Amino acid sequence: MIIDSRYVQLAEGLAGFSCELKKGERVLIDAFDVPEAMVIALIRSARARGAHPYVNIHRARVTRELMLGAEEAQYAPYAEVELKRMEKMDAYIALRGSDNIFENADIPSSRVQLVSQLMKPVLDHRVGKTKWVVLRWPSPGMAQQAGLSTETFEDFYFKVCTLDYARMVPGMAALAELMKQTDRVQIKGPGTDLTFSIKGIGAQPCGGQRNIPDGEVFSCPVKDSVEGHVQYNAPTVYLGASFDHVRLAFKKGKVVEATSSNSKRLNEILDSDAGARFIGEFALGFNPHILEPMRDILFDEKIAGSFHFTPGQAYDGVGNGNKSQVHWDLVCIQRPEWGGGEIWFDGKLIRKDGLFVPKALHKLNPAYLLGGTQ
Repeated sequence: MIIDSRYVQLAEGLAGFSCELKKGERVLIDAFDVPEAMVIALIRSARARGAHPYVNIHRARVTRELMLGAEEAQYAPYAEVELKRMEKMDAYIALRGSDNIFENADIPSSRVQLVSQLMKPVLDHRVGKTKWVVLRWPSPGMAQQAGLSTETFEDFYFKVCTLDYARMVPGMAALAELMKQTDRVQIKGPGTDLTFSIKGIGAQPCGGQRNIPDGEVFSCPVKDSVEGHVQYNAPTVYLGASFDHVRLAFKKGKVVEATSSNSKRLNEILDSDAGARFIGEFALGFNPHILEPMRDILFDEKIAGSFHFTPGQAYDGVGNGNKSQVHWDLVCIQRPEWGGGEIWFDGKLIRKDGLFVPKALHKLNPAYLLGGTQ
């Protein structure tokens, strides 16, 4: 079978740079509405490294039909089986395509929450115990979300996903070290005035080894330290519903007020469990190819000059211990054309209008990441 050279290049990056597959390792390829040729390219790349590939094929309309009638008696045994399989895996690669991002929009929230709750141990094991990488797959629907032709969007997609992520390493290391040393963070911008502490939390660089596309360094607030309010300006889709102009207000770390274009559904999600109204992640995004939101979290959270401030589950190792079935990366863009903004660490200006200010962080600005000199 002759395979598009772009598929081969992407598969090599996923199996090689991202997962570093080794001889004898087991890798689960989770394929959601993607071309068979891409799955085959991944199988071949895994085998070329001596790894053992396993494959799940998903179809969104079938999954929707199952979830419409979801009951614990149905999904609890399924979750047990999936957990047992995940426990056998050393690595996980997810290719998530979608012909219609709103395919699950009419599934009752109670059914969605039930499935999320029952499947959470599988997610936790995958995130905490395997080498993993997750990416979307381009489709006409995604091109439409981005306001681009299908051909132009595909070119953009492969350019972003095959970026030389190794070029991010020095700048990410410098930013992660700075975040590890930081106590107080202040974020200012239109509709935003947040203060919180990240003291003792740590920081994690993300440069193509977990998500594709990538380009962020994340930490997490001390759970009860968040005060103030944030106005997110990137539209978003979460659990099959669309949200614009999300605004959250905090007191002692907890979301005490939440409004958006869909405030009722927003608050239903934030009431999913005790941890959903606390923040589980704070991250700075800097992928130089991603400039505009397209209602796709894996792309939007990496937007150059953005930050995300995430209600819900915190990551083990770089987190505050918050537990939730929710993990919602809500994004605010701070480049001038989006209203600008500032981020301060312990009283020092770190980023202004989307560009890093300290010299040690200049290698995370677009001029360098796109091939220029520091």
